[in-house]
Amino acid sequence: MTILPITLCAAAAAAAINIWLSLRIGMIRTSRKISIGDGGDMDLIARMRAQANFIENTPIVLVLIATVELARTGNPFLLGAAAIYSLGRVAHGIGMDGGRLGFLRAAGTLITMLTQLGLGVWAVSIALDM
Repeated sequence: MTILPITLCAAAAAAAINIWLSLRIGMIRTSRKISIGDGGDMDLIARMRAQANFIENTPIVLVLIATVELARTGNPFLLGAAAIYSLGRVAHGIGMDGGRLGFLRAAGTLITMLTQLGLGVWAVSIALDM
């Protein structure tokens, strides 16, 4: 029996998203010949911030997923929360490029905040139930 299968899947998804965000940064670095720093390039800055924002939020979400899963093994709502969070982070990354899909930035931010809030409330409710 695998321990914390939802957390394992969420962490694997986070790794894939982080690689995708890194590759998007690398594409701009290569095309614009910016090796170190951001060179003042706003597109590069936006993509760097998208990845940094991902790194700032994802550890908290993964800890919440793991602790809730330890307390409430096999809950399908937890898998849904992990999936929605991952989709929100992809939306945020795409939205950071601006343009006609710029609205995805706000959508991804909202999904991130609501996921953290929901998982946080769930964690506290579990703790108070014990």
